[in-house]
Amino acid sequence: MKINMNFDILLLLLPLLFQALIVYSSTPTDILSQGSSLSVKRATTNVLVSQNGIFSAGFIPVGENAFSFAVWFTISSDPTIVWMANRDQPVNGRDSKISLTKTGNLVLLDAGRVTIWSTGTSNMSAVKLQLEDTGNLVLRTTNLGKSFTLWESFKFPTNTLLPKQTLTVDTKLVSSKSQTNYSSGYYELFWDDDNVLRLHFYGLDPQISSVYWPPPWQGPFENGRTTYNNSKTAALSSTGVFSSSDDLSFLATDYGVELHRRLTLDSDGNLRLYSFDMNTRTWIVTWQALPEPCKIHGTCGPNSFCSYDHRFDRRCSCLPGFKMKKYPNWFYGCEPEVKWNNSKETDGFVRIANAEFYGYDRDYFPNQTLNKCEEICLSFPECKGFQFKYEDSIYKCFPKARLLNGLRMSGFEGDIYIRVPKANISVYHEKPIVKEIELNCHPKQVILMRAYKKPHENATLKVLVCVSIGLAGVEFVCVIVVMCFLQLSRNRNDSKMHGYMLAATRFREFTYNELRKATRGFREIGSGAGGTVFKGVLSDGRVAEIKRLREAHQGEAEFLAEVRTIWRLNHMNLIEMWGYCIEGKHRLLVYEYMKHGSLADNLRSNALDWEKRFSIALGTSKGLAYLHEECLEWVMHCDVKPQNILLDSDYQAKVADFGLSKLQKRGESHSSSFSRIRGTRGYMAPDWVYNLPITSKVDVYSYGIVALELVTGRKPTSVQIVIDGGGTTEHGRLVTWVREKMNGASTTEAWMEEIADPILEGKFDRAKMELLVKVALQCVEEDKKTRPAMRQVVEMIQCHDECSI
Repeated sequence: MKINMNFDILLLLLPLLFQALIVYSSTPTDILSQGSSLSVKRATTNVLVSQNGIFSAGFIPVGENAFSFAVWFTISSDPTIVWMANRDQPVNGRDSKISLTKTGNLVLLDAGRVTIWSTGTSNMSAVKLQLEDTGNLVLRTTNLGKSFTLWESFKFPTNTLLPKQTLTVDTKLVSSKSQTNYSSGYYELFWDDDNVLRLHFYGLDPQISSVYWPPPWQGPFENGRTTYNNSKTAALSSTGVFSSSDDLSFLATDYGVELHRRLTLDSDGNLRLYSFDMNTRTWIVTWQALPEPCKIHGTCGPNSFCSYDHRFDRRCSCLPGFKMKKYPNWFYGCEPEVKWNNSKETDGFVRIANAEFYGYDRDYFPNQTLNKCEEICLSFPECKGFQFKYEDSIYKCFPKARLLNGLRMSGFEGDIYIRVPKANISVYHEKPIVKEIELNCHPKQVILMRAYKKPHENATLKVLVCVSIGLAGVEFVCVIVVMCFLQLSRNRNDSKMHGYMLAATRFREFTYNELRKATRGFREIGSGAGGTVFKGVLSDGRVAEIKRLREAHQGEAEFLAEVRTIWRLNHMNLIEMWGYCIEGKHRLLVYEYMKHGSLADNLRSNALDWEKRFSIALGTSKGLAYLHEECLEWVMHCDVKPQNILLDSDYQAKVADFGLSKLQKRGESHSSSFSRIRGTRGYMAPDWVYNLPITSKVDVYSYGIVALELVTGRKPTSVQIVIDGGGTTEHGRLVTWVREKMNGASTTEAWMEEIADPILEGKFDRAKMELLVKVALQCVEEDKKTRPAMRQVVEMIQCHDECSI
């Protein structure tokens, strides 16, 4: 009886099994309709194919039991990936799939249950996913006979730009880690803040970062670029023409012929244009950004040299006294063979001719002798060596805080002197350079494991249990599962799904419990008008600053829209957002943690010398200028003050808490409306008090107060001054006090000495201080029309050596 019952159930399931077989055995198509999926189980056949047969989209193996959803050239001898959804988070080979839901959201599920990636579209009908002949994966909907694009892969490139695809201010190319490891690497092609398209290297250490193309020692105009553009667009044609809005343009060597082409930022950091040869079914390089590969930063890692020979390609070698750190990966560079303490008495130098290390100069000293340059380097404990070269009719000395981007060329005029223990100098002279080793361009494939099997699991027993229990109640279970799935689908907010860019940058949504654990129960380290601040360690080891917002009355959609806008703001002088939490009434933001805290924490200590203060003033102005003029959303800070200017490990300024006030589109500056006054007493512009239209000039005013505080070390209100007899009195506003000192002093030198922060002990650059004070006073003019824009402030501070106020 039992056998007959199970047999009857199997008969009932046969139509469903037959339907599944039809789906899996169907011919390839370029369209995925709503309610359909592509499964990783049948990765080789369950794919989309463009109508011209050139491109395919589906799952591709990236390691052992690890798959990514990608688009690739089908016609090449080896599939060439041009786009990938989850390059940094592959999915398991069991039950993973990508589905176009009934609500119109394209969702990638790991093991059929964990959402890894999605397009974030929702509440749409008549939606289809199509792989076009251009290689663009497009999600479209149809309404009233018209087709609308909801999402497209061309807007979220990985490492490749295809013809008819545009590189914009919102996009960038990011290299893979190697030829076999497709996860995000260490190089990017991006639009810089000055509207110039650049190649940028960033290493394992977040402090190691540099632009290497176009040549960074030359200005944009020297490199044939222009900063006078605001469109920030670049495109490649199928005939081999690349052009961008900064006047960069180049032609393929086979220019003029319609071919399959791609512009790829390769894992070695070089940007190359490829053309496809139909005869050999291979890709041919028809242009590259850097013909001298050793000029790519980070090639051989710290404390090593890169040299190039056309017969052997790039080769790496360690400095004298150093050994390879992690064989065979040169990215980690070299480390000292013997540990020693830097000391004037025990250290000396080994000379290496025709070599240089670009960047990370401790300082620059012109017109110096070799002996004097040695003394300068020895006087800095952190000095690792120095560059010594004859240029412009003088000898120049560049002490180095780090030995990175090493290069040896026979034609290079200049020597590098490496700091080593004197006791070993003779040995290093006899054996100056460790044997050169060819760069490993084909490293072993990284094995990415994706498994969910539990320990001690008996597969046979599991099958028997599933058959005996599952078949008996399969119809009932299926009905319940379908109903639950539909209910959950309706309740789930698809706006929480992360798009490709979120996954690539590790920006994500955190749960409240995750952040509670990270902060050890939300142990407070500070608070302000916006909310309470906590320090936490995330699950991936990153140290974060977590801010709980006090005003948690926003709707979920409004909060998410605001957070995503803030996340897209990316500048070296803005704090970086890593994620957020939205659960019930809880609204939390997760930022990078700044080692030295805020400017307010450091301003009245000995930590900030004059150079650091001036650098903070410049960095803050750049960050605010970006918010006002360069990002897609026109953002006013509305609370610029020392507490919202954070300092990283090098005391570089990063503006924080931007975007938490009202966000506005460009062009709406004259119709600003705020429900209440925003800001902090002492830093607020009079525009608030007089009920004037609120524009970016309120931030300019606040910046001026901060600049004066940097110079004087005094708070903006209740200035304390010493009077005859040794007492003190309150003088009122800082601005008034500074102006009175300027107007009443007999010489410029006199008023500067009087207003300068006593902590500086007179050690400051007079010209820079005079400039900064005059700029600050322009910023705090009562009439907002006479205040400069933040971009003008940046320009005035940057040209202090040649401009006059």
